[in-house]
Amino acid sequence: MTETNAILWLLATPMLSAPLIYLIGRIIIRLRDSAAENNRPGPGRGWLRVPGWLALASLLASFVPLFIAAQPVMRYGVARSFVGGVPLAMDGISLVLAATSLLLGSLVVLFSMPYMAGEAGEEKYYALLPAVISTIIGLGCANDFFNMWVWFEAMAVSSYLLVAFYTNERGALEAGVKYLVQSAIGSVMVLLGISLVFAQTHTLRLDAIAAWAGQPNMITLAAGVLFVIGFGVKTALVPLHTWLPDAHSQAPSGVSAMLSGIVIEAGLIAMLRALGNLPGGLPIWGQILLGFGALNMLVGNMMALRQKQIKRLLAYSSLSHIGYMLLGFGAAAIFHLQNPAAGGFFHLFNHALMKGLAFLSAGVLLYALHIASGDHVPLTVDDLNGASKRYPLAAFGLSVAVLALGGLPPLAGFMSKWQIFVGSVETRDLTMILLVVFAALNSVLSLGYYAPLVNRMYRKAPSAAVQAGKPVSKLMAAPIVMLLVGVIILGVWPGLIESITQTAGKNLAAMFSIPVAHLLPMIGR
Repeated sequence: MTETNAILWLLATPMLSAPLIYLIGRIIIRLRDSAAENNRPGPGRGWLRVPGWLALASLLASFVPLFIAAQPVMRYGVARSFVGGVPLAMDGISLVLAATSLLLGSLVVLFSMPYMAGEAGEEKYYALLPAVISTIIGLGCANDFFNMWVWFEAMAVSSYLLVAFYTNERGALEAGVKYLVQSAIGSVMVLLGISLVFAQTHTLRLDAIAAWAGQPNMITLAAGVLFVIGFGVKTALVPLHTWLPDAHSQAPSGVSAMLSGIVIEAGLIAMLRALGNLPGGLPIWGQILLGFGALNMLVGNMMALRQKQIKRLLAYSSLSHIGYMLLGFGAAAIFHLQNPAAGGFFHLFNHALMKGLAFLSAGVLLYALHIASGDHVPLTVDDLNGASKRYPLAAFGLSVAVLALGGLPPLAGFMSKWQIFVGSVETRDLTMILLVVFAALNSVLSLGYYAPLVNRMYRKAPSAAVQAGKPVSKLMAAPIVMLLVGVIILGVWPGLIESITQTAGKNLAAMFSIPVAHLLPMIGR
């Protein structure tokens, strides 16, 4: 494997493993069912976990081409490749997205093996997880609008199947339909935007569009608006977020972690690429990002304050954290500074760890208190009362996760928020300083719904659900411990991934740079 074809292997390894995982899983299930019908011994319980182990192996194997592809990215800022004439490019932004999705996906697969044991369609679940991750990586590496849209659609379809995994649950089907319909509308908007760009520039190559010599006009402006709406649905920009709380709450806990930790961020990256490569790199896109960032922070926190279901609460908190990222990215888009964008990418990675830890810890409690008894009811805040007495690791993991999300030092969430705030203040712009103050106040506000969860788990008497809870597999503890370590280490040692986030920040700032000729007024064009 060489640096030139490493990107291809990075995409192919999880994608090609998906149908193989499904076929092997179906064969094992057929053998089990056939043995049961004929009253003879069939595949043991260990064989039923083979699809899960294969999914984990395919994701771990994907780290090899990722490491090889990362070398030219860190040296030159970008690595390019062609597959059958299709242009692919990995830069710092793609690298952050790929590394985050592979890391979180691997931990989700490990967690899911005991969590999903015995569920109907388990082999589909383990086939879809690598497929979703492959589409996310492809979305990040696409260097033309058409293939970006294809990967975006593939991500939407495969993640929809995971959202609606519990086909016997009415709520899951309703959430899946809402997610599918809104995603389809967003995809149509994106396709219309791509059509306008092609009509104006006669190319779909992102680098060729960015270098187009024409002036920005109403057509490119309309295309940008369509991109904001289309990709904004997947990114859960307010008010395009209505699918998110239902999808997060009804999906399996591992899928909830993926949706919140990386899928909505993939939509955000696609939107940044689309806007940043439009002719002229107009400052209005950065202003729009800042506006949605402020709106997401406020609405996400206010909606989370009133939630009684844990997974819906965590879903709404994702809205606010997208807002913090948008603050850093918006500042970089307007002022062409590397540091606020680097802070945004650092928060993207940290958010995946923190929200993954939160959803998997909550998933342990949901499994122990309800799912293990055959009940798919939601986990409520009242269920958490006294949870630390019987489930100390899950309670501690959830506590660290929510406190880190709230920005409590010295955890990872505090450090990435701090980098965004410092980078935004570097602009020395009054509006940016006011937005930083607004974001800091929202971070404090979020503790209004995070801190009571910790109080319930440690200071209240065990609830009836906790007292009747079932034991959980030790295999679920491994990803929680790993995420715990990551959240703590990146809070104490934020420079650990600084070279990667700074490279991504540099790429984003350069993407939104404005040629002098494009600073002319747009009035009358």
